[in-house]
Amino acid sequence: MPIEQRGVDTIPEEERTSGPRDVVTILLGSNLCLGVIVFGWLPVSFGLGWWQSVTAVVAGTLVGTALTAPLALVSLRTGTNLSTSSGAQFGVRGRLVGSVVGLLLSLGYTALTLWIGGDVMVGTLHRLCGLPTGGFTYAVVYTLLAAATVAGAVYGYRVLLRLSRVLAFAMTALLALGVAAYAPDFTTAALPGAGGYALGSFWPTWTLALVAAGLSGPIAFITLLGDYTRYVSPARHASGPVLRATCLGLVAGLLVPQLFGTFTAYAAKAALDYAGPLVAAAPGWYLVPLLLAASAGSVGNAGLMLYSMGLDLDAIVPRASRARATCAVAAVATGCVFAGHFAWAAQDAMTSFVLLLTAIGTPWAVITLIGFARCRGAYDADALQVFNRRARGGIYWFRGGWNPWATGAWALGAAVGLLSVSLPSYEGPLLGLTGGVDVSFLLSGVVGGAAYAAHPGPPPPRAEGTPPPDAPADRPAASPSPSPSPSPSPSNASSPPSSSNAGRA
Repeated sequence: MPIEQRGVDTIPEEERTSGPRDVVTILLGSNLCLGVIVFGWLPVSFGLGWWQSVTAVVAGTLVGTALTAPLALVSLRTGTNLSTSSGAQFGVRGRLVGSVVGLLLSLGYTALTLWIGGDVMVGTLHRLCGLPTGGFTYAVVYTLLAAATVAGAVYGYRVLLRLSRVLAFAMTALLALGVAAYAPDFTTAALPGAGGYALGSFWPTWTLALVAAGLSGPIAFITLLGDYTRYVSPARHASGPVLRATCLGLVAGLLVPQLFGTFTAYAAKAALDYAGPLVAAAPGWYLVPLLLAASAGSVGNAGLMLYSMGLDLDAIVPRASRARATCAVAAVATGCVFAGHFAWAAQDAMTSFVLLLTAIGTPWAVITLIGFARCRGAYDADALQVFNRRARGGIYWFRGGWNPWATGAWALGAAVGLLSVSLPSYEGPLLGLTGGVDVSFLLSGVVGGAAYAAHPGPPPPRAEGTPPPDAPADRPAASPSPSPSPSPSPSNASSPPSSSNAGRA
């Protein structure tokens, strides 16, 4: 299969051959991995009991899915990834905010997946064949996992989709075996080793679990969903089925592995660490299935995250090809894995990472969705590509390529979120206003969204070829023309006629 040639340019209609079923497959298959499973352990480590943990994970996932899933419709309309699509709100240069947020989200989750997957692999191989558990062994396993991940990510969407189809069935079977393997030692009581409620009382601790273990899952996809739906044609698939497929893929793809993680954490008495107790508590017959789950699942999930990182870096540095950008971010992610294993405490690192990125990512998602509602799903796909062509002008140019109002609204929402977050090593000064309960994601989204909504947005573009299909062919004078014009206006004379920067590999 050839390497995918598309970066963040607009996908031509003839290449948009995926459908809603593919969206479900890639969201389900890629998430059945230890990098997602480990989030189900967090409520257990916070001192909650079984039912308290389950309600926190389920509630957080459903709330996060309701916020995140509609973003899939943006790229269905634009034919490019979400960070580039957000140029309609933030400006063709201001959409770098989304690229940076997406890059950080994918970087953290890629590193986490390789970290936990590598740790379980080393522990399992130690039990199976006495493999040494020193630093050199971990380094080799991390490197091998990273190399396999890079191969899938560089080949691109089609390879990752095929891999997800296999993993959707294989990982489901391996997790079902895991339920039988750990069931004899399962308990519903809070683990004494957790030391009671992490934040001193039930509701603050339950809310922390809701955000860190439940909500963080869908929020991780705020810039990723468009990587898949840009390959779905709006001419053949309506918005409703695509939205429902996205909701189903997120809910099933996140709840199945996370609740497996919660179940096995109680069975393995994993109060302070997950990977070690998980391997130690596994019966001998389940060690080989566990090894397969740790290796194959990690490659599938990290490959998808790395693919998204390559697109985000490609969007930030248009001169870089997607393949080279993917290799560059893979090296950074592998470095984070080594730091995670040798320098950081797992619970503190995971909690801090997801809370911080949820606080800064939520207002970006809210602003992008408000913009989608305002333009009623009508975008000028050509004008979104101005920055990628290193050109100027177009209806999304605003002021120097930035929309100051949208960027300021995001910065305000993110600042409020950071000032109201509760981390293991930091408590924001606004926590006192919420009774010590971390609702930073809610405050950041509400403040950022309200600030953006207070300013009237630009009128929806009436771009030729942009859904809805009955849109008139005329367009604003400032918009770049999709084809050469005998007498171009001064505002778009500097923009090349092509609507794509395809051909970058």
